[in-house]
This record gives sequence, structure tokens and C-alpha cells, in this order.
Amino acid sequence: MHQDGKEAPSVSRRSLIAGAALVPVAALSSAAQSAGPPATKAAKSVFSEAERKTLEAFIDRLVPKDELGPGAVECGAANYIDQALGGALADEKESFLQGLASVDAFARSAHGASLAELTPDQQDAVLTAMDRGSATGFANARAVFARIRRLTLEGMFSDPYYGGNQNFRGWDLIRYPGPRVAVSPEEQKIKVEIKPYRRSALGANHGHQS
Repeated sequence: MHQDGKEAPSVSRRSLIAGAALVPVAALSSAAQSAGPPATKAAKSVFSEAERKTLEAFIDRLVPKDELGPGAVECGAANYIDQALGGALADEKESFLQGLASVDAFARSAHGASLAELTPDQQDAVLTAMDRGSATGFANARAVFARIRRLTLEGMFSDPYYGGNQNFRGWDLIRYPGPRVAVSPEEQKIKVEIKPYRRSALGANHGHQS
């Protein structure tokens, strides 16, 4: 519940992050499980400016920045989704873009403006309706919500090689120290915190972004 008493989407930031912490990081990325490398950063975005704003507004309400740390936008989840739809998940591009169009259409019908132009409470109402399956104008609103949520988690917590987890913020958020080939005897002791190893499993040049 929000402080003003209004109901928030049923999947909270805390539950999203807690759930991600239970999933092996290597298993999070759909792009990692598909053939071929991710789209390069120089590749043209699959989103128009308006679509990108809708996506960022959506994922920002799924996992907003707060006192617990960075949110989905700050972790680069939108970049991950963009690169995945331009590469390994290209077969989903059309249906994903149609889903974003339906999000904005429903936002306009329910609140008079696109999702990005609504207040946070109105945005939460749109996401809640989708999660419950009561939002109109979708073939399956709950499926659209679930897919964006899944890709958002992947973009926050998978290897930064695939475009998300910017500056390893997602890994820091769940205290994942990063991939390593060896662990010292000291690091194997109970209650010893392992020093973060901020490198992609696919090379040291991935992950650090301005």
C-alpha cells in the first residue's frame, strides 16, 4: 500500500528483488539462453522515443529507485530489453511493441494520457489493472505485464554483457559478488563478506557505463 492508502501493484520492489536473489544469475537472461551474441550498442534502437518513454515509465514503477538502492531504470533494464529485442529475442519484437501500444492506449482510456505522462499513482493503477487482468484493449494484459516484469528482472540482474546491470548496480543490490574461477580460504569462512568482483563473465570491458 502507498502512504496515501492507495493500492500498489501486487508485485513490490522488495518481492521482485528478493525473488531475483533466489535465482542463479546465469539463468536469468533470455538473451544468454538464445543463440548468437547480443546486439551491439551501436545498433539502432528498436523503440521510438515515445515507446522508450513508455517502457521506462513502466519499469520505473515496477522497481523504482528508493532508499534500498537504484531502480530498474538506473540499472539499465531498458537497455537490456532494447538490445535483446534487436538480437536474440527479435521474434518477440512485434508482440512486445504491440504490448507497449496497448499499455498507452489503456492509460489514455483510463486516465487521459500516455503512461509516461501520468502521475505515479495513476501509473500504479495501470500496472495493477494489467496484473489483475482487468485492463482493457489487450489480448492478454497479464501476459504483457508478466513478460515486461521478467525482462526487467533479467535486465537488472543478468550479466552486463547483455546491455543491462549497468555498472553492476543490480549485482550490488542483491550482493552478488560476481563470477569468479577461484575463492580464497578466507572467503569461504562463515560470515565473511566476499569482495565484489565487478567484471562480466564474458570480459572485463563489459558493464562499466557512464
